[in-house]
Amino acid sequence: MPATAYRIGQIVPSSNTTMETEIPALLRAREAVAPERFTFHSSRMRMKQVTREELAAMDDESERCARELSDAAVDVMGYACLVAIMSRGRGYHRHSQRRLHEVSIANGQPTPVVSSAGALTEGLATLGARRVAIITPYMPALTRMVVDYIEAEGIRVVDSIALAIPDNLEVGRRDPMALVDIVDRLDLREADAVVLSACVQMPSLAAIQTVEDSLGLPVVSAATCTVFQMLRALDLTSRVPGAGRLLSGDYR
Repeated sequence: MPATAYRIGQIVPSSNTTMETEIPALLRAREAVAPERFTFHSSRMRMKQVTREELAAMDDESERCARELSDAAVDVMGYACLVAIMSRGRGYHRHSQRRLHEVSIANGQPTPVVSSAGALTEGLATLGARRVAIITPYMPALTRMVVDYIEAEGIRVVDSIALAIPDNLEVGRRDPMALVDIVDRLDLREADAVVLSACVQMPSLAAIQTVEDSLGLPVVSAATCTVFQMLRALDLTSRVPGAGRLLSGDYR
């Protein structure tokens, strides 16, 4: 009997090169231990520089992207830009997910929608993490906004590092293993978990398990949390080998 195949849709910034790499890599790893199979489909919103102005203009394109992906009858959509959601105000991920789901309904293809912003805070809550430390590639002002958004969801950010890289393509070219050294600069004395990449564009997947094993704390990223919420929306088990505790299969 053929394995069930699921279509994974992603709404991504035009300059994003990471979520279309890490999300498939995570789900291909899951295919090695589970019967389901996945295909991947994207629609893009224009954005080159990570500024509030470009993020707002980009977010305004998200309904078009949701409509295009629902044309392909995807089984779940992921809005793959954490800071675009967070820059529009506390709790905005709920409004965005509801609005894009309504677009899919109006197009005759009702589709569950997750966002990387909502997935991050929900993933941390699933782990029971109430105090976290985070790394972002953003300028300090945008990082403070991310911290405020996370804290508005009831999770205290005990320390943060802002790498201050404004160009989104440069962010996507970073070596994920550089995070192994950067994480040592975080104050983790009060942390329950670490967000190794609070950004959908900063690569981190290769370092997730290494850092988690070293620290003895749960380590997540925007990508791992997004995959967890996608699998939850599809009512599938959340086991992905080598991707940290959230994707160990112990959480549903």
